[in-house]
Amino acid sequence: MIPEFKIKRFNELSLPELYQVLQLRSEVFVVEQNCVYQDIDGKDDKALHLLGSHDGKIVAYTRLFAPGYYFDNASIGRVVISPLYRDRKWGHSLMKASIDGIRQHFNTGSITISAQLYLKKFYESHGFVQDGEQYLEDDIPHIRMHAISDF
Repeated sequence: MIPEFKIKRFNELSLPELYQVLQLRSEVFVVEQNCVYQDIDGKDDKALHLLGSHDGKIVAYTRLFAPGYYFDNASIGRVVISPLYRDRKWGHSLMKASIDGIRQHFNTGSITISAQLYLKKFYESHGFVQDGEQYLEDDIPHIRMHAISDF
């Protein structure tokens, strides 16, 4: 069973949903990755939020941005699965739902991401290819990747 996915604008998130999203992002991007940085970056109100729920709890999440906001293309960011559920391979379902969300809400299949280098093969399995050299973002090796998928 995969999570139930839904997409909401920032102002449509309930307070409990927002709390769970920020808690999950902090758990993974700050604590687990031992990376002290400002996760609340002033961009949440510009994004669509893809929430993956299981048993009433948000366990998967991404932010979706329209073309021209983050990159020239649409983009997917803050890709995260709760550590308690990673053994279920829900990351693939999350990426599929995110790509579908970009197509549905922004009418495009051109997507650019800033990917953590160790996840390169994962993103390649979803049609992304490396676009440029490795760089550090918050002291973590990243690469820019893009995908152009048909509707």
